[in-house]
Parts: sequence; C-alpha cells; structure tokens
Amino acid sequence: MSTIGPFTVRPLDPEKDAELLHRWVTHPKAAFWMMQDATPRDVEHEYARIAAHEHHHAYLGLHDGEPAFLMEKYDPRYVELVGLYEPLPGDVGMHFLVAPTDRPVHGFTRAVITAVMEELFADPATRRVVVEPDVGNKAVHALNEAVGFVPEREIDKPEKRALLSFCTREQFEAARGASA
Repeated sequence: MSTIGPFTVRPLDPEKDAELLHRWVTHPKAAFWMMQDATPRDVEHEYARIAAHEHHHAYLGLHDGEPAFLMEKYDPRYVELVGLYEPLPGDVGMHFLVAPTDRPVHGFTRAVITAVMEELFADPATRRVVVEPDVGNKAVHALNEAVGFVPEREIDKPEKRALLSFCTREQFEAARGASA
C-alpha cells in the first residue's frame, strides 16, 4: 500500500477539465501522449469523444483531493487494439499520465500506477490489464514491470510501434507483495 497518501478517481469532465488536461498533455514530459500540439479545444474534443464512447472511459485521479493524474480505461475488443491481438474475457486496456510538477515526490509515479491497477482490479470482471506503450518509453516499461506487467511482443499501431504487455490479477498481487 502506498505511503504517499490517498488516491481517488472521478469521471473526467471534458469541458471543465480541458484546460487542466491541456497543460498536462502538452508538457514536454508527456511527449508519448502524442498531443504536444493540441489546443485546449482539441483536448476538450478528444475527451468529449472518449466520454461519448461506450467502451472507453477517462478519469481524473486525485491525490489528497487535488488533480494528480489521468487514467483511461478501455475495452480492447472495441478500442485501441482491435485486430492486433486476441482479447480474452476480462481484458481491460489502460493508459495513465501523471501530472507534471515542479516538486517531484520520490515514488509518486509508482504509487499512481499501483492505484490505477487497484482501481481496475477492484472490478471482479477484470482478469487482465493490457497496455500498449511506445517501444521507446523505457520509463513506463520499468513502471509496468514493477507492478507485474509482462511484455508479449511489439505491435504496429497506426500512431506508433508499441510494446503489447499484460498483467493478470495474480501477477499484480505478486508484484505488490514483492515490493511491500
């Protein structure tokens, strides 16, 4: 369990949260989010599209009640990975982005990804989490490994070459136990 403090999530409000998200997704540290040139209106439109999608959801993560990260949850049978792998029952896709800060806290990003995974596995229907980060995003590969993800193979998506990785509930629990 994280000693950094409590995390909560709430559904993202595309209109109200667009300005905040714009600062996050256009920050240099968010280069792999691929929205560097987005306008605030572009960000609002993208998250309105996600909000309207039956199989894709976005959430704002809060740390001690303050916005701290973005979390997306999607059904890979219908979004992101259609035709790129054979989904299993209980597969859930995930993206996350930690807000940029001038005062980094050691271990914060790992605490965030752990909280995201806890949130996803809180649903008993979730059996495995699927991610597809850019092959060049070595920092997120290390974080994914730390919470139990196992890379399967590289895949070609329209926007990037990605590392398809999976984490079962058991792998997450084992990784969490190993870091305790």
